[in-house]
Amino acid sequence: MIDAAPRPAAAAAATRMRAVHQSEYGEPEQVLRPGTSPLPTISESQVMVKVHAAGVDRGVWHLVTGLPLPLRLAGFGMRRPKNPTPGLDVAGTVIEVGTAVTGFSVGDEVFGIGISTFAEYAACRADKLVHRPTTIDVRHAAVTAISGLTALQAVRDHGKVTAGQNVLVIGASGGVGSFAVQIAAAYGAKVTGVCSTSKIAAVESLGADRVIGYERGWHDGIRYDVIIDTGGNTPLRTLLSSLTPQGALVIVGGETGGRMLGGADRQLRATLMKPFVKQRLAVFISSENAADIGVLADMIAAGTVTPLIDRSFTLDDAGAALCYLAEGKATGKVLISI
Repeated sequence: MIDAAPRPAAAAAATRMRAVHQSEYGEPEQVLRPGTSPLPTISESQVMVKVHAAGVDRGVWHLVTGLPLPLRLAGFGMRRPKNPTPGLDVAGTVIEVGTAVTGFSVGDEVFGIGISTFAEYAACRADKLVHRPTTIDVRHAAVTAISGLTALQAVRDHGKVTAGQNVLVIGASGGVGSFAVQIAAAYGAKVTGVCSTSKIAAVESLGADRVIGYERGWHDGIRYDVIIDTGGNTPLRTLLSSLTPQGALVIVGGETGGRMLGGADRQLRATLMKPFVKQRLAVFISSENAADIGVLADMIAAGTVTPLIDRSFTLDDAGAALCYLAEGKATGKVLISI
């Protein structure tokens, strides 16, 4: 353990914290339990954050359930999770700073990506955090990084969306989709969102020019310059036929529930198809970096993006929060308030 800056007296007095625990893979409501843990320690390149709120995302659900199975081979633990406390998104106050960290001080309000954030305190890499402007509500900050980064990079880097383009966002009411609609609109695109009929009004409020319910069917002959698919089950043939000849298809998610691939088969097929089609096909893993979190912070502060929060859960109800998200009930993001 490398020495870090001294903790404030209140933090130094605490030796244990409330945290969510899991000792096996399974359905979140069955395997996640509230309890206590020792406070985390930090490395020279980390800061410790007193967590005020944490976002819930589909990636955390995968890590809790251990599905799809290849996830376990990737180093997250074969029979049980290596990390017993889940959580990635975070917003809170810095209480300790590693010796190699510059740019952050004790007392700073921050948000971004941490480790085991479903707890009262979390260790966070300094290069995955930004300062939280006072104009950004802590709840909005807490749900931004994971989904917002994916949406930003899908729209800007892989879709290469520009003003005047016709952009289709499938899964527009979800965590990533709700950000993608707003970011594409901020870039000047004409955005069509696809979501459940019951969520049409919410997507319209995000700035979509047109919203179509899944039940009606969205593939109505219109060709789009960019399709960002966060929904996960539309056949590739249908997606490609709905693109302009030089259009771009960005596949963000795939949730079919399969134990081996979990919906990633479409990404694999799209990768194999890339040399044989004129349209651009993009499959990517988002880059977790402070620079892009800062871009999102600027957009939120300017009012061009507003994180859409469906519900807030307590730390003790983290399992219920993940199940609520996985069942497709959420419109936008789900929050855990510490």
